[in-house]
Amino acid sequence: MSDHNEMSSRAAWLLILSASAILMITMAARLTTGLFLSPINTATGLGIGAISFAMAIGQFMWGASQPVFGAVADKYGSARVIVVGAVLLAAGLAATPFVSSQWGLMVTLGILSASGAGAGSFSILIGATAQRLPAARRPFASGFINAGGSFGQFVFSPLLQAIINAAGWVQAMLFMAVSTLLTIPLAWPMRGKPPAHATTGSGGITLTEQLRQALRDPSYLCLHAGFFTCGFHIAFLVTHLPGEVSLCGLPAGVAGTTLGLIGLFNIAGSLGAGALAARYRMKWLLVAMYGSRAAIIALYLLAPKTALTFYLFAAALGTTWLATVPPTAGLVAKLFGMRYLSTLFGLTLLSHQIGGFFGAWLGGLSIVHFGDYRWMWYADIVLALGAALVNLPIREAPVARAQALPAAKA
Repeated sequence: MSDHNEMSSRAAWLLILSASAILMITMAARLTTGLFLSPINTATGLGIGAISFAMAIGQFMWGASQPVFGAVADKYGSARVIVVGAVLLAAGLAATPFVSSQWGLMVTLGILSASGAGAGSFSILIGATAQRLPAARRPFASGFINAGGSFGQFVFSPLLQAIINAAGWVQAMLFMAVSTLLTIPLAWPMRGKPPAHATTGSGGITLTEQLRQALRDPSYLCLHAGFFTCGFHIAFLVTHLPGEVSLCGLPAGVAGTTLGLIGLFNIAGSLGAGALAARYRMKWLLVAMYGSRAAIIALYLLAPKTALTFYLFAAALGTTWLATVPPTAGLVAKLFGMRYLSTLFGLTLLSHQIGGFFGAWLGGLSIVHFGDYRWMWYADIVLALGAALVNLPIREAPVARAQALPAAKA
């Protein structure tokens, strides 16, 4: 029995590490796009507004693809979805240097690479591991996988900025394209359909019935509203933080280092969120994280715009950056069970990326019409406070299901 348990533990760690490594690569591809905005503008002359819109389409498609790929993964298994995503992501990135129109960028960065990254992102990876792990290990696994995405940002942001400085943005983009193909062998531990025990808690209902039930649940809708703000905030920063650094008269390397530091500090934030989600009510974690973002941004606006300010801003903000994911995914699983987690959490990520679309696009419009980002920062503070408030009425008890046994089983 002890050998069996040891092997089970090894298999669990292999699964968690593989999912974390996949997210490290796919999120690196998504969270470093802002480093390419100015070089692409210089090469094509399309203008910041036009390129920002193409990248905003990518933010939306990254979210829109996840419930679709999540439904496929829930039915047929995650490994196939991840492999298809790797091919799409690599193709989109590799083709980007060879297009020079807004429509071309919308196809490569906006559709192909974004959809491919969505096939190897949170909803698929957290869903695949949660369906295979015992309940006690799921919060830690969610935080650990999430930390992988942050580690990718920490590693690739300064690395890609260095390649851009030394060899040009085309070589940096092609390097990222080749790197994404590493997710194909990493998908091996997730092969096969979800195990039978993953249906526990679904009440035996179909996906359509589960979706209808979820979309009528106020707590689930509140999660969507809060996650919209998270997407707005993150997409604005990953797309336009390099532009903000440039407006402050600082070298481009500060932007790469700042994005990397956000990722580094979010490793601790993600692991901490995963651990705290196992001990405390997850809605309170979300309230605290969204509220703290409003305070951090307000302090940034009041501070002198030096490199040190950006680094301190990155350290503070990084603790909450993607740390909202473990408690959000945990609440979805707590409300509706594991069977359709990839699909249901994928839908919350769609709301996240609708916010991301507006964060990336409106940031571009702000710089075109006002010459700076101050109104975006103000909007970010207001939305963060709203997200904190909208999480307050969430209830964490599982949703009652008509197909479930009487309350004595709860």
